[in-house]
Amino acid sequence: MIHELLLALSGYPGTIFTWNKRTGLQVSQDLPFLHPSETSVLNRLCKLGSDYIRFTEFIEQHTGHVHQQEHHSIQTNQAGLNGVYLRAFCTGLDSMLQPYRQALLDLEQEFQLLFPSVMVVVETIKSQKIHGCQILETVYKHSCGGLPPVRMALEKILAVCHGVMYKQLAAWMLHGLLLDQSEEFYVKQGPSAGGAAANQEEDEEDLGIGGLSGKQLKELQDLRLIEEENMLAPSLQQFSLRAEMLPSYVPIRVAEKILFVGESVQMFENHNHSPSRAGSILKHQEDMFATELHRLKQQPLFSLVDFENLIDGIRSTVAEHLWTLMVEESDLLGQLKIIKDFYLLGRGELYQVFIDHAQHMLKTPPTAVTEHDVNVAFQQAAHKVLLDDDNLLPLLHLTIDYQGKESKDATGTREGATPPQESSPREVPPTGWAALGLAYKVQWPLHILFTPAVLEKYNVIFRYLLSVRRVQSELQHCWALQMQRKHLKSNQTDAVKWRLRNHMAFLVDNLQYYLQVDVLESQFSQLLQQINSTRDFESIRLAHDHFLSNLLAQSFILLKPVFHCLNEILELCHNFCSLVSQNVAPLDERGTAQLDILVKGFSRQSFLLFKILSGVRNHQINSDLAQLLLRLDYNKYYTQSGGTLGR
Repeated sequence: MIHELLLALSGYPGTIFTWNKRTGLQVSQDLPFLHPSETSVLNRLCKLGSDYIRFTEFIEQHTGHVHQQEHHSIQTNQAGLNGVYLRAFCTGLDSMLQPYRQALLDLEQEFQLLFPSVMVVVETIKSQKIHGCQILETVYKHSCGGLPPVRMALEKILAVCHGVMYKQLAAWMLHGLLLDQSEEFYVKQGPSAGGAAANQEEDEEDLGIGGLSGKQLKELQDLRLIEEENMLAPSLQQFSLRAEMLPSYVPIRVAEKILFVGESVQMFENHNHSPSRAGSILKHQEDMFATELHRLKQQPLFSLVDFENLIDGIRSTVAEHLWTLMVEESDLLGQLKIIKDFYLLGRGELYQVFIDHAQHMLKTPPTAVTEHDVNVAFQQAAHKVLLDDDNLLPLLHLTIDYQGKESKDATGTREGATPPQESSPREVPPTGWAALGLAYKVQWPLHILFTPAVLEKYNVIFRYLLSVRRVQSELQHCWALQMQRKHLKSNQTDAVKWRLRNHMAFLVDNLQYYLQVDVLESQFSQLLQQINSTRDFESIRLAHDHFLSNLLAQSFILLKPVFHCLNEILELCHNFCSLVSQNVAPLDERGTAQLDILVKGFSRQSFLLFKILSGVRNHQINSDLAQLLLRLDYNKYYTQSGGTLGR
């Protein structure tokens, strides 16, 4: 119908726009699809066409210039209307109408280019069922062409669509409201779906490094430590990014800032907390930020610089307020000290006493009453070392994840509690020690830093450190037995037994020193320095994430070859201690055979550990391995023995 209108305005009526000499150009009355208001607008345009047709008839009658078709009746010159002045007038009138004709031609040409291009966008949206912020991306891509009319038209459409996005942003960032019933925004409630890791070719070729294959070496070299995804519980985020909805012209870094601000504001809005203490997380600048968002909404073109500057301003305000709330009001440093004391065994004397108290109840598979018993033992150990903090102890609770335990218990009903998972390759915990975990009731607002997933990672480290400390204690107990029997006559088997104990204690003691001094104390000191050097909560969260990742990496929990080897060594040490404790008298033939198996196993595993520690040459992980090797081989005894201990 657009073409019909353009033709009619050019003086060529048809069936839709009809010509009548008395009434002029009009819209046909037989068009049911037109609304009366549309008919009225079109008739106003038709008046221009009527005037143009009468102009051209007048010119044709007096000059003979043909601009009309034969359907207009041509009348002869009326008497008295002739002469050169009249012809000059008609020539001037015709030149005056030329811009009108050109405008109609330009208009038609513009729509000839515009409509097909816009139709491609419409058909793309229809055929691919594009919705939400994906429409922004579709319109943006098609607006990047080289035709100015198409670009300008699509930019106008995009500006209208951006208006919806800015309204959602204002609700999310200023009030913590996710107004997205149709799942169209790039922030969603719930955890991220995550992307499947790209499948890489697995090189199983033996590298000659004590059982390390190419695939295992890649795991060692992976800075992101992908094994973390398989070992640890997924983060139960309340909100996350919907990556498929994010337009390409909005960088992921900006989207993450938007997510952080909205999550923080939403946490404050939903938590029933004293306003006098927390105050406004935006420092009562909501109106100013809302005005800035409205200003961006009014801009005809999207400016990433202006957009990101505003997002950065809001994020900085929120991050600084959270830093104040976390560090100054909620005593973050004190909370980190608690985490270090209890999850990272900073209170070594407490856990030494606890191991002595709980050894008999955790050496067998756990039962329904084991959790209660170990918590009683934990409380007794705390009192024995004069740890009687009535505000702290109720926040700590030892958990036991045993087979047959109700799932609702396994998920942890206490705030901050997380179900312990295996830190070793065992699937079913054979003892209570393997099922032991620590739950900590995190106080608001520290829960946004110490999430359930973070506490579960601390639990993995806790179980590993406790296993090392327990084996060290057992070896020390064996030494005490040795001292009690040193006056008795010894044989060759006793010499083998006590030499093996010395080698085991040598390795475990140095491993313990490496973990506590070179890893935990060093990383904790760096974390405190980073916290004290910033006033930005996001920097604190990033520093804490790096701290936790470094603990998992430098303790080799996520490096399968090293971790598996260390676990085998600890298991051999535990079996040796059990053998010694159960046989007060000299070993019989069966005991001697078991001792020989332990000697061979320890020699094999210590040799494998030496080969791994000294064989990997990747600079990213070599420093950690080299530091542990330095502790184990500080006097070159390990090297001089060929990397084999126990024989």
